[in-house]
Amino acid sequence: MLTQLNMQSDNVTLNLLQQGNEEIFENVFKQHFNSLHAYAFTILKDAVAAEEIVQSLFLKLWEKRENLDIRSSLKSYLYRATYNDCMNTIKHWQVKQRHQDHITYVNDFTYEHTANQLHENELKRELQKALNVLPEKCRTVFQMSRFEELKYQEIADRLEISIKTVENQMGKALKILRTELADYLPLMVYCLLKLFLGQ
Repeated sequence: MLTQLNMQSDNVTLNLLQQGNEEIFENVFKQHFNSLHAYAFTILKDAVAAEEIVQSLFLKLWEKRENLDIRSSLKSYLYRATYNDCMNTIKHWQVKQRHQDHITYVNDFTYEHTANQLHENELKRELQKALNVLPEKCRTVFQMSRFEELKYQEIADRLEISIKTVENQMGKALKILRTELADYLPLMVYCLLKLFLGQ
């Protein structure tokens, strides 16, 4: 019996809403706003967003009052609409977060790549300057070993010197380079490997 009375009451309320009765609309707003806001908050965990959703719901209720087609109770309709709007908001937040995460990843990657490229280019310049400091024979042996990837015996044969001389010249070259490139040693191996690969 009580359910029938509630349904009749809802029907009367809806009919008056559809006719644009502002007093009825205000009563519905006052009756349900706080509970709907609390319900939205339990889903979103955000009081401001919850308030915006409920306010928007009532705004749509008023704007579309003439075309309302509510087959359940008004209360059930309002709760279901609030739930759906909350779910849509969460989906929007997730899409926005994924986009932000992607932008952050791209920016971080670009920054890291640019920083690495700058360090690499700087080291290449410093390496070339250091190589120019080497005595000619020393530089030739080092370049043949490191850049042409020749074995000590191959270098000795090509330059017509002994392997012992090649070893001595390489030791001398590395000692000078370590001194000249002391500030760049952490990046030496990485960038030399890149140089060997022709990058």
